Amino acid sequence: AVDVCDAVVNLAGENIFNRRWNDEVKTAIRDSRVRGTENVVQALARAPRDVAGRPKVLVNASAVGYYGPHGNEELTAGNDILARVCVDWENAARAAETSGVRVVTIRTGVVLDKEGGALAKLLTPFKWFVGGTVGSGRQWMSWVHHADLIGLYAFALDNDQATGPVNATAPNPVTNKEFSKTLGRALHRPGFLWTPEFALRLLLGEVAGLVTKGQRVLPAKASALGYAFRFAGLDEALQAILAAPPDAGCRSRGADDHDHQGGPERTAQQADRADRGHPHRHAHDGDAGRHAPQPTDGHAADGVRR
Repeated sequence: AVDVCDAVVNLAGENIFNRRWNDEVKTAIRDSRVRGTENVVQALARAPRDVAGRPKVLVNASAVGYYGPHGNEELTAGNDILARVCVDWENAARAAETSGVRVVTIRTGVVLDKEGGALAKLLTPFKWFVGGTVGSGRQWMSWVHHADLIGLYAFALDNDQATGPVNATAPNPVTNKEFSKTLGRALHRPGFLWTPEFALRLLLGEVAGLVTKGQRVLPAKASALGYAFRFAGLDEALQAILAAPPDAGCRSRGADDHDHQGGPERTAQQADRADRGHPHRHAHDGDAGRHAPQPTDGHAADGVRR
């Protein structure tokens, strides 16, 4: 199939929330991403150009986990388990560049979709009046509406200027406390209850750190290249998601599998049908270095700050 295609969208990866982490699970999380990508790259190396002789395109999933568990400061690649996985994952994808393939790695934030992922898990407690802040509430949530995530994949496929890492996060990240208040307002429910960090660790184990820590990530490269977000603010994003019927629009199938750490489980056909970005009036930062572990998607790792 790779021999006759024009582009490949690689989204494969073990669900990071399926099981409590141990050495076996951590190995599966890494190998499903890195080895799977290596197989795709090897296939592309055998046929790196399309029938018209143009270089093929590989749009590979990655995640804001690349930056590690940070908050609001300028930073580069992190050093926790998921950051190291993302560095290896992106390096595996970039190996296709030696064959002349254009490579884009989509560093995905918290995908908002009521049919799956983080938002789907939060809706039930909020609807039962027991939702609220997790941990300190000061940790950043770099979120993205599922329609914009699909739009960014399509944009990366179509835009020849898109190369290297591209942050798939909305331009207005919020803290966990702000997110809880906004979600409660959208559902007409209070959001004042608090879940302490230790309770979440008892429930989830080591993976709880993904919820109690975060990164403030900005989509500098996407904006500079001309992508215009359909949903730049959290209020409008939640209102659109909660008002839509279950099957409306481009729902993020399998968001549980990749939310925050691996992109959506989408087909290339879905990406092709998604809305494309249009020129945006504001751009934040330019491109920077290209070699891990240094940031490669604009100033301060594409506007990532702690």
